[in-house]
Amino acid sequence: MQLPIQSQSTIYAEPWEAGAGAEDLAEIARTADRTGFTYLASCDHVAIPRRLAGAMSTVWYDPVATLSFLAGITERVLLLSHVAVVGLRHPLVTAKQYATLDHLSGGRVVLGVGAGHVREEFEALGVDFAARGAVLDETIDALRAALGQEEYPEFTGERFSFSDLGQRPRPARQQIPLWVGGSSPAALRRAAVRGDGWLPQGDPRSELPAQIARLKALREEAGIIEPIEIGTIAEPLYVGDASWEVGRRTLTGKPSALAESLRAYAAMGVRQIQVRFRSRSRAELTDQMAAFAADVAPHLNS
Repeated sequence: MQLPIQSQSTIYAEPWEAGAGAEDLAEIARTADRTGFTYLASCDHVAIPRRLAGAMSTVWYDPVATLSFLAGITERVLLLSHVAVVGLRHPLVTAKQYATLDHLSGGRVVLGVGAGHVREEFEALGVDFAARGAVLDETIDALRAALGQEEYPEFTGERFSFSDLGQRPRPARQQIPLWVGGSSPAALRRAAVRGDGWLPQGDPRSELPAQIARLKALREEAGIIEPIEIGTIAEPLYVGDASWEVGRRTLTGKPSALAESLRAYAAMGVRQIQVRFRSRSRAELTDQMAAFAADVAPHLNS
């Protein structure tokens, strides 16, 4: 699941999150760790321009700091950046951050990356917004080199080149998984030829089968035989019968009905589902998480 509190866009944030903080975030992470969630995810924005602040808010925690904080109070749940706008930073800086986090967490990092969409962020940091797709492609290639096990990684590209520069600690695993976020044609191609996983951004169910078929075709054309982790973001959920208005798009009702609905994703080729729960407080959210883990999740692979 994507963590609440750490990003508070009006598209998905619940009212109670505005007054929440580190203690709430910690309890949600402990609940996810205890009840068997696969990963916790944190978003990435450096700064929000005033023109977008009304919709996006300016509350966007730094993903490395947030996931590091949660790594220290959890034991098994994976730590995902969903997504890091890695083109805003030199790949050696990103590699240093996420390799250290993977080392300290015992190999629990998944690096999710995306192109970004806020022009002012790129301009403030001196990065060409119009070329962000090409920058991301090269950054991914550079990160492949920098996040392996070589103490002195080497890479030569159009924008970035490095050699004879040592970076330790190395990641705890042989290679940190790299998932590509986005649903545009460019993002889909990037995921197919450069990613270990694909994180679509809000694709309707009706469009997912065609997108997945295209992803697999692009991967086959590129001669890549390794499997790719395909995910999706499910509709908002509420386990049980809500006594309040949870929204027209929310999937709600008995656990068996929710499981049946979510299993349809597996038939499309999806292998992991990012979930979000409607809630009016931290306690209601953690109760929803526990109910989902106990009563819905066991039926998803059946």
